Amino acid sequence: MTRVTLRPVRENDLTIFEEEFGTPAGRGELHWFGHRSPGRDRRAYAENGMLQDDGGTLTVCEGDDVAGRVDWGRASGWGPPADSWCWTIGILLRPAVRGRGIGTEAQRRLVAYLFDHTRAHRVQAYTDPRNRAEQRALEKAGFRREGVLREVQWRAGAWHDQLLYALLRTDPR
Repeated sequence: MTRVTLRPVRENDLTIFEEEFGTPAGRGELHWFGHRSPGRDRRAYAENGMLQDDGGTLTVCEGDDVAGRVDWGRASGWGPPADSWCWTIGILLRPAVRGRGIGTEAQRRLVAYLFDHTRAHRVQAYTDPRNRAEQRALEKAGFRREGVLREVQWRAGAWHDQLLYALLRTDPR
């Protein structure tokens, strides 16, 4: 496999993100939530480079080519927000590069980045029960399946279950 890296988003990446992930075909049926503001990423890029204290976006590269993006945001709900928070991560890969292990390596690198540069003890991810590829990618990246969140995601006119995966700083990797 070609070298997978993460880097800050560049302005020309935004066009790729818009073209690749702005349609149901580009996102895939399990990640399509309808049309969104076409300038949302451009506004975030102009404001802060898509990097903030409570989350961000990095570009996934395969060699010199843009393969997709990883996102993370601060999640709480397990106790007082100031103390009981973790990162929730997500990934979108261009359809042409899916199924080659890029997602596993990108998520592995994102977890290492977050543990190296933040005090978070937990990184979690959600996926649809039908998304076997993402389940395998998360497990290969060291995540453990923790359970089913029943009917928590509204998509395509219905509520859908999500599988919760997590990796702790103290877990072997």
